[in-house]
Amino acid sequence: MKKIFLILTLASIGWLASAAEWAPAGDMIKTRWAAEVNPKSPLPEYPRPQMVRSEWQNLNGLWNYAILPQSDSYNKAEGQILVPFCVESSLSGVQKRVDEGKALWYERSFNVPAKWRKGNRILLHFGAVDWSSEIWVNGIKVGEHTGGYTPFALDITSALKKSGKQTLRVKVTDPTDRGYIPRGKQSEAAPVSIWYTPVTGIWQTVWMEPVPSKAAIESYYPVWNAEKKELSIEVKASGDYDAVSVKLFDGTTLVGEGQQIAVAEPKLWSPDTPFLYDLDIALLKKGKAVDCVKGYTTLRTIAKVKEPGKADRRSNTYNRIYLNGQPMFQFGPLDQGWWPDGLYTAPTDEALKYDIIKTKEWGWNMIRKHIKVEPARWYYWCDKLGIVVWQDMPCIGDHCSRRAQVDARNEEVRRNTKNKWSSDSFIGGSDCVIPQEWKDNYYKEWGEIIDAVKSFQCIVVWVPFNEAWGQFDTPKAVEFTRAKDNTRLINESSGGNYALCGDIQDVHHYACPAMKAFEGKLINVIGEYGGLGLPVQGHLWQQDRNWGYGKVMENAGELIQVYADFAEMLKAYIPMGCCGAVYTETTDVELEVNGIMTYDREVIKVDEKRFAEINRSVIESLK
Repeated sequence: MKKIFLILTLASIGWLASAAEWAPAGDMIKTRWAAEVNPKSPLPEYPRPQMVRSEWQNLNGLWNYAILPQSDSYNKAEGQILVPFCVESSLSGVQKRVDEGKALWYERSFNVPAKWRKGNRILLHFGAVDWSSEIWVNGIKVGEHTGGYTPFALDITSALKKSGKQTLRVKVTDPTDRGYIPRGKQSEAAPVSIWYTPVTGIWQTVWMEPVPSKAAIESYYPVWNAEKKELSIEVKASGDYDAVSVKLFDGTTLVGEGQQIAVAEPKLWSPDTPFLYDLDIALLKKGKAVDCVKGYTTLRTIAKVKEPGKADRRSNTYNRIYLNGQPMFQFGPLDQGWWPDGLYTAPTDEALKYDIIKTKEWGWNMIRKHIKVEPARWYYWCDKLGIVVWQDMPCIGDHCSRRAQVDARNEEVRRNTKNKWSSDSFIGGSDCVIPQEWKDNYYKEWGEIIDAVKSFQCIVVWVPFNEAWGQFDTPKAVEFTRAKDNTRLINESSGGNYALCGDIQDVHHYACPAMKAFEGKLINVIGEYGGLGLPVQGHLWQQDRNWGYGKVMENAGELIQVYADFAEMLKAYIPMGCCGAVYTETTDVELEVNGIMTYDREVIKVDEKRFAEINRSVIESLK
């Protein structure tokens, strides 16, 4: 008994030693989950829930870092940073900006288990790094990547030493809004207005796994055909193999196998019935599995359908959103996915899940993921908990009328994103006239984002542009999106300049919902409204400059009453062709106090039971 007690005590001392080396930086508000962050093992969950291998190693934790001129090589550390929290965040333990002309360096050592080396290649995975990264292992450059929102993997086998500690270094540069890159709401001038603190560097899990040298599965893409009652699964793989084995399970019951699987009695996925089927996928060589992964999928369809005419009266008919062959009013919050302590990164997996749980509890059935892309586990929780998602492309610019007076952008960027936004009309708007290099990078990153998340069936709508921010060549962007994935609806420009070439016409109107533009050939939605502000003392990012889109409410009672009045307006629009609505927003974000929750998730500003009843009544009003 004494020996066991001693071992536990030493383990505790080791953990406390690491904790002593790290603490959240700054004195801004934090979420309750910040206290649960373990610096020895932050975000320990398997990062790729749709494609699981049994062997893996999490590389999150304390790394060395330095901020240096871009032309300098890494020499020595200036401190430690907690990966995967970006350097500007409190949870990184650093909370510093990476100024123009500077680079952020990371360094750590790691070991490769001896059993991994036989017959395997070693892959190093990054969930996301914002924005441009170069990677070295043991002084050998193993790869580079651009794009702040997508995972990438590098084969580091040839750079590894035969045994002992290996050294990993990463160099990151990030122009944020000084360049042409997709960056969403990040701004060097932030926090101000709707623009937030920039995010630089590693912000999702870093991890490592062995994969067979001979052949390996890279990804898969499932599509459900409701008419044929058939699930098709496209598997992407590399190497030497004879066949692909796919097995679909309902619990422990084998439903079928093959890359086209007939499902006679399908259990369809919806927000009310979020059923997941399990998958076993393997590559076969002479009948023997050379690589295998476990995954899951759902069975659902999404479509634009012209509603049938009313036999009892003369009336207009409208295009509606149909989930699994039934009309569905899609209603939910604008969800920006920001955290006061982690910025782009939730402190824990429980925190990541929490906002989705509350969205469901509040009676909503949809989330618009606003100009940000989340880690794979977020989409997994949407699949598992049952919520449909409209996925935005992070913007590459914004029209000049929306900018704060403080502006870090150079003249070229300001000039090339100077266009006209026509929010309530089909005419009058203009595209950004941007260099081809910017356009090429947009398509590169948007294509990689679609490829990275399209297997998550919770996503039902792609949104290439928002409010004319960096908007260009809209028909071409829609065509590109359709070619990448033709199984979802396309909202060509949420609240932006309309080319009428997608599936959805999307109007923004603050504060009350309104449909000032309507197109009979498309699905019509109100993609943003609300923004009712209510500051809560003790839970503010800053004491001054807090704001809401509409009138700042006096108290919680006024907030929910105005919200209920807006809900009655929505109910009146639904018989007139409105098919969905997005309320701004899930939580406060920095200076915005428009959230149903405060930024630290500590205060819910409404009576939750009444709030849920209001939201369900809106959804159910579409008969």
